[in-house]
Order: sequence, then structure tokens, then C-alpha cells
Amino acid sequence: MTEGRPSAAGSASLWERDAEIATVTRALDVLCADQTSAGNLLVFRGEAGLGKTALLAETRRIAERRGCTVWSARGGETLKSVPFNVVRQLLQPALVSLLPEEAREYLGDWYDIAGPALGIVDPREGSVDPQYVCDGLVAAVRRLARREWPLVLLVDDAHWADQETLRWLAAFAERLDDLPVLVVVARRPGEMSGDSARHLDAVADAAGRPVNNLSALTPEATAGLTRATVGRHADDPFCREVWAVTGGNPYDTVELLAKVQDSELQPVEARAGELRALNRSARGGGLVDRLKGLGVEATRFAWAAAILGTGISVDLVARLASMRTDIAERCAELLCSARILTEPDPAAGAEAEAGELEFVHPLIASAVYNSIPPGVCTAMHGIAAQIVTETGRGAAEASRHLLKVHPDDDEELVEQLREAAREHLAVGAPDAAHRCLERALREPPRPEVHAQVLYELGRATLLTAPAVTIEHLQSALAMPGLDGDQRVDAVVRLSQALLHNDQLEEAVRTVEAEAARHEAGPVRLRLQAVQFMWEGIHGETVSPERSQRLAELAGTCTGRDNSERALLILRGFDAMAHGENAEDVLQLCDRALVNGRLAPGLGWTDGEWGIELLMMLGSAYTYADRLDRAESLFAEALRAYTSAGWRGGHLSLANAFLGLAYRRQGRLKDAESTLREALALAERVGRRLPLYWSATCGLVDTLLARGQVGEAWSVAEQYGFAPPYPSTIVLPDIRSVRGRLLIAVGRTEEGVNELEAAEKTAASRGGHNPVLAPWSIDLAKALATQDRARAAQLAADARRQAERFGTDTAIGEALRCAAALETGSRAVGLAARAVAYLEASPCQYEHAAARVEYGIATRSVAELNRGMALARSCGADGLVAQAREVLETGRGLR
Repeated sequence: MTEGRPSAAGSASLWERDAEIATVTRALDVLCADQTSAGNLLVFRGEAGLGKTALLAETRRIAERRGCTVWSARGGETLKSVPFNVVRQLLQPALVSLLPEEAREYLGDWYDIAGPALGIVDPREGSVDPQYVCDGLVAAVRRLARREWPLVLLVDDAHWADQETLRWLAAFAERLDDLPVLVVVARRPGEMSGDSARHLDAVADAAGRPVNNLSALTPEATAGLTRATVGRHADDPFCREVWAVTGGNPYDTVELLAKVQDSELQPVEARAGELRALNRSARGGGLVDRLKGLGVEATRFAWAAAILGTGISVDLVARLASMRTDIAERCAELLCSARILTEPDPAAGAEAEAGELEFVHPLIASAVYNSIPPGVCTAMHGIAAQIVTETGRGAAEASRHLLKVHPDDDEELVEQLREAAREHLAVGAPDAAHRCLERALREPPRPEVHAQVLYELGRATLLTAPAVTIEHLQSALAMPGLDGDQRVDAVVRLSQALLHNDQLEEAVRTVEAEAARHEAGPVRLRLQAVQFMWEGIHGETVSPERSQRLAELAGTCTGRDNSERALLILRGFDAMAHGENAEDVLQLCDRALVNGRLAPGLGWTDGEWGIELLMMLGSAYTYADRLDRAESLFAEALRAYTSAGWRGGHLSLANAFLGLAYRRQGRLKDAESTLREALALAERVGRRLPLYWSATCGLVDTLLARGQVGEAWSVAEQYGFAPPYPSTIVLPDIRSVRGRLLIAVGRTEEGVNELEAAEKTAASRGGHNPVLAPWSIDLAKALATQDRARAAQLAADARRQAERFGTDTAIGEALRCAAALETGSRAVGLAARAVAYLEASPCQYEHAAARVEYGIATRSVAELNRGMALARSCGADGLVAQAREVLETGRGLR
């Protein structure tokens, strides 16, 4: 916009913003045209004072003239530590208009998850998975948005938004394709780091278009604004100096021109030299000097307002600044006249109580806050925390002030911060809880509670930040204060964290050392069971002596308590992994249940034993052909974690193992979708962790079974499915799957090498189940043409081991392998026997493969059609194509 624009000084930030306003107008045209239109996201980025707030206010005016509903929110520099602050502001218009019953109806199943974060539902006790809360907020806003079409969401100063809001905003931005809503975000460049910066980058990426970078005013626009403000008689040299002094920053220009008017400075070249001195008083040290010039009481009022940051009222400021109400009122008037404070602008969508104030610009708020002497700032934050507490708004709300208080060996402050941490965890804000507990450590806590604070820190981060958990729990265990069950729980949690941080050997040693401290009894038995558990999932070496010791210990167990039940499960898994008789495996697993169900205290969300034990139980059932029980267990895990709001590693593993059960059943489409969900959840926790490998390996295995070799390779490349592997067992067997993948894409030599590495691992573990780790079958097929003798030996070993294990699936798969190495009538006979076994097996994909192979061997149209029908029901597109090709060729069929 040029100097010809008729404009008041207040609209200075809209000069030369034609392109940005046109972008907004086009987005509103799309939004208002059709309720089924896709969502849109605009990001405006600019340095402080370039007019981001004014642009959002203009967006509001245009949108409201078009009949849109507009919700807005704004980040604050001193409010970044307040979780969900900005998203609560954003949804306030919708929330205050709903009765509790209406809110529950609109939010549905997400009411109890998102409600506490939004401040409309009392939180439950304990901690809530932050990712689940984030997903709940996404779902909640989506449902509210559909009710309010056409809806515009404005987020100003996003660089100062709390991390919880930014996590939600990034997730919400990725799901706008089918939601008719316009989201407009304004932010400064830089300012953020870590996860907050990553979330803001994700928001920008989701926009699908370049970020709109705001530029400073040109000299021509600055001249136009100058003349519109101080008069058309302002000469050219004066206008050029205004631009030179302010750099074309609209905010600085407006403030400078206001000073020109206040001082009655003539806008002519002769007086242009005075502009720089006037400009220095508009921000930074000059602003502070100007504030001091208003008097001590006005300065204290401004300081108190900056400490509060939001909800600034005369009464509250008077209380915080320890001044009479009448004096506070005069100060408020004085600061408003000086353009330091103002009443919220209704046109900008500010939601405020009557009598509330705000700073004219964030730059002023920052300058005032930073000018408060450190000692005074600390003291005022302490008083503010006391006021918040006395008014009954809770420790969590007071915590942003408590975090600023100088450490002073204050026992009461430590307890307040611990309580605030519990409140933050209950609404899904672990980062805020961490800040509170870490600040409590700096107080420091009394010696008798120091370990407790470290323990609470460690408990909050188990599957989301295992490295952090390790550090805090190790420190807690190294000092007095954790005794009895609490100490044992800390040791077990530490070992879990070490496991999930791929430090398995240290996890084993940690539990082993703690077990040695206890006499024989329930506690020691529990620790021994945990030690056996971690040893049992070691991916490389497990000594035969360990299996013997486990068998002897489990032989004394009747399942009378959970420690004994855990040992029975561990023994069952160990027996399955080494290919012992499947009936014995099932008996051991069944004895660990109570009336066919998990015992109290051994449930999926019970913290004493953890997820790994039950995953081992379900895996034993999976590979012993009791897929009904495996599916039931893993589906129960999914329900338990979903209803409990656990949206991180636990839910990822539940999906991964349920996908494994579906894959074994032959429900390949269900397996693929479930494993993709597991992988998406695992991505949020972090790559290279064991749970990430489970999801990736399961998905690659399923895609290979479906015949989608190209997609399987793409997934492997995208998610790093290649050595080095984790030190824990991954199901399905990671080397077998990787070897099969390499062979499928034509990299046969590499595939054979991978399968031979799997062979060495099996030898080091002292046993082999050819269903759990089918490397021997895959290797025999790969070597069939180049080393028939070794291939035959591998097939014979696999068959012997399968018969020892005794399941229909194991024997059928071994017979399929043997048939593939034979020709003529012997091949047909072996294929027929494979079909007979696999027909009785619950693994329908393997049955379908055997049918197709038998049909090819016998040239039977009927068998090929039966195999193709089975393959189609499984979603095995590759088998269908293989059978169809033989049928279409038609040579020699009968």
C-alpha cells in the first residue's frame, strides 16, 4: 500500500499489506463457499513490530463481515510455562457457551481426555499420556469446528505459545484436509528451540505453501504514513529520516510519530535531527526511562502488570504491588495515557473480564518485565504465587510464579512444586511437571524427600524419555529415602527404562544386584522374575544354564501369587522360543491365569510388572497356535491403554503385537493397518528403540506376505529397517524378515548372509523354534539351487524341530519347505501333507500358500481356485496373482 492510502496511525501495520490481505481473502472465499471444503492454513512470519497482530485483527474483521465465527488466542513471553494456555484461550468462546452436558455430547469419548487439559473437567489421579491428550484435543476441536462453520482460528505470537499448545497445533494442522476451517498463525522467526521449534516447523510444513514473510515499510509507505499522521505538510527529508530511524518498522514508526505529535515537533528537515532521540524513548532503555518519568507508583503498577502477564486488573495489581486501590486506578489511567497499557480491543477478539488491561504491544511488555530489578522480580513472583494459591486456583496455576522464585531451602515451596507436578501430569503436561520437579531439586528438598522428588521425576518419563528416567532413578537409588516396596519399584522402573533405551545388559545387572540385597521371599522372587524376563528377551545370547535355572525355579511354582505367575509365563515363553513341546508351553501359560484371565495386579495398566511380561505371554500363545487367546490378550491391551489415555510406547506395542496376531491368523489387511498405526505411534516416542523395531519389522513381514515387495522395501528404507539391530528380541524375528526381504528384491547373497547370521544367533541361544524364527526354512529355499545338500539338511533340521514343537503350523511349514526342494511325486506327496496340517492350523495365510503350491504341483484347477479364494480372503495379493497366472496360462491343467 502506498502513501496514497487514507489511513489513521493505528492502521499503520496494514500499509503495504495488499498481498497478505489478498491471501487471507482468497482463503476465506474457499472456506465460505462450501461446508465440505478442505481446511486451509496460513502462516505469517515477521520480526517484532512488523504488524502481525494488526494483520490478524484485519483477518478477524474481514471474516466476521463474511459471517464467520472467529476464535483467537495469543502467546505470551512470560506465559510459555503454562500448559495449554493458548489452546484454552482459543476455545474459550466455545467452552463458555456449552453446558457440561452439551460439552460431553459434542466431545464424545474425548470429553474425559481433553476436558482436563481445557479446564472444563476435573483431572483424574495419576498421569495421563500427553500424546493421547493431544489427540483428544485434535478430535475435540475438529468436532467443535464442524458445529461452527465457517470457523476461523487465529493464533498470534505462536513463538511464545506453550509447548502443549504447539504439539496440538502441529497435529491439528496435519488433519485439515477434510475440515472446513481456516487457521492463521503469526510468529516471529527464531525465538524457539527444541521440541517447540520442531512443532512450529511442522505447522509451517503443513501449510503446504511458502510462509508469508512480512517486510518492513518502504520509504514511500513511511512517507505516506507520516503525512497521514502529522499532516501533509511533512517534507520529504523529514519523512526519509523517519524511515531511516525506524527501519520501516510499523510499530516503531507509529510510536515515533506519536512522540512527534506529543512534543509538537514540526515535521520539517530542520527538526529531523531530533527524531533519533525521540525514537530511543519508544522501546528498550528509552521506554524504561519514560516509565520512570511517570513516577514510582506508576512504575510499580507496570511491573506488577508485567509479572501477571494476563488477567491484569486494577484490584489484582494493587494487591500485588501493595498499593491502595485509588492509587492503582490513577496509575492505570496514567499508563494508558502514556500508551503503555490499554483496554483489550474487542475487534481483535480479546476475551477479557470488565476492567482488565493489557500492554499496548508485546515489545512494551517485554521491556517492562526485563526492567524489573532481579530481587524485586523474584519477590513479586513469590507474592503472585501466594495470591493465586489463596484464591483457590491451584498449585499448577501458581507454579509459573514459583518457578521464578529464588532457591531458599523452602520446604513448603518444594511441596507446592510437587503438588503442581502432580496436577500437570494429571492433565497430560509432563514437560511442565518436569520443570516443577527440577526446580524443586534446586531448592533443594530436605534430605528425607530428595530421593522422592527424583523418583517422581523418573516415574513420569518411562516410555517417553527413557534416558531421562535412567538419570533420575539412578540418582534416587544412590541416596537414602527410598525403602521397601518403593525402592523395589524404582529398581524395576529403572531396569525397564534401561531396556527401552537399548541398555539391556545394564538392566539385567541392575535387577540382579538388587535381588542379591534381599533374603529369600516374595520380594526377591519378584526381582528374580524381572531378571529372567530381561534375560529372556535378549536378542543375541542367552546361556543354556539360564534356561535350566528358570525351569527349576518355575517347577516349584503353583501360581499362588503374581511372582510365581510371572515365572510360569517366563518359563512358557522360554520353552516356546527354544522349540520345546507346544502343549507344555500352553500348560505353563494357562497356569499363570486365574480362571482364564489375567490375575489382579498383572493387568496391562498395572505398574508392578510392566508391559513386557504380558507381551511374552501373548507371544507364547501366538507361536503355539493359540491365536484366539493371543488376539484376546492384545485386544485387551489396546482397550486398556486407550481407555487409560496411554498414547505413547504402550499403545504402540499393543498395536504391534495385535498386528502380529492378525498376521499369524492370515488377516493381512487388518495386520497392515494395525501395524501402520503402531509405527506412527512409535515415531512419536523415538526411532531405534525396541518398540520401533517391532512395528517396522511386523509391517515389512506383513507386506511381504501380501506380495507387496516394493512397498515392503520402501518401508524398510524409510524407517531404517537395517543393521545395527537392537539387543532385544524383536517379533517377528528381525533377521529372518530382513533376509526374506533382501531375497525378494533380488539381493540374494545379502539375504543369505542375513539368514546365516540368524542361524548363528539361534545357535548362541541354545535352541530354535522354526515358526518363531523361520530362517532355516527361508535359507533352505534360498540355497536350493546352489547347495542342495545343505538345503536338504536345513529342511530336515527344520522338520525335526517342528515335530518336536508339535504344532500344525510348524509341521506344515516344514513340509512346505521339504516339498519345495523335491520334484515329481515326492514333491506332490509332501505338498499334500503340508496342506493337511495347515488346514488344521489357525494360520490361514500359510494354508492358502500351501493350497496354491499344491495346486501348481498337481496342475489342479480346483486346488488352485481353492488356494486363490483363501489367498483373496487373507488379502494375499501376491498369492492370488501367482495362482491366476498359472490358471490363465492353462498348460497341463486338469
